[in-house]
Amino acid sequence: MPKPTTIVCLDVGEKRIGVAVGDSVVRIAIPFETIEVDGNEIQSIAETLNRENADILVIGYPRNQSGEPTAQTKIVEKFADRLSNIAPKIVFQDESLTSVIAEQQLAGYNRPYSKSDVDAQAAAIILQDYLESNNA
Repeated sequence: MPKPTTIVCLDVGEKRIGVAVGDSVVRIAIPFETIEVDGNEIQSIAETLNRENADILVIGYPRNQSGEPTAQTKIVEKFADRLSNIAPKIVFQDESLTSVIAEQQLAGYNRPYSKSDVDAQAAAIILQDYLESNNA
């Protein structure tokens, strides 16, 4: 049996970064944590990648409704460049409407939730899409 691939996913925002984890065996993305964008986010991501023994880092890739890159796309690409020395392998996954879907899912639980919860849930949606489309 092949070794499971551990995957960490980021939903990169200007204030917070949602984080989700999953693996190639169970194939279920789990909202994991939220990292504040405060100047220490690269170190925090490195610690998460090491702690989880990540094999792949998936990063949500923003596009507009027409599928075209946006201003946020360039921000995410630059951020990914900063992670290239600490991540084992970086891949992008479309993140269209994931924050909206995440908020709808959380609202459906009928309990309070925060913006951080939405960010982590959005990362899990991105990762689940990656797992399903790549047989990771």
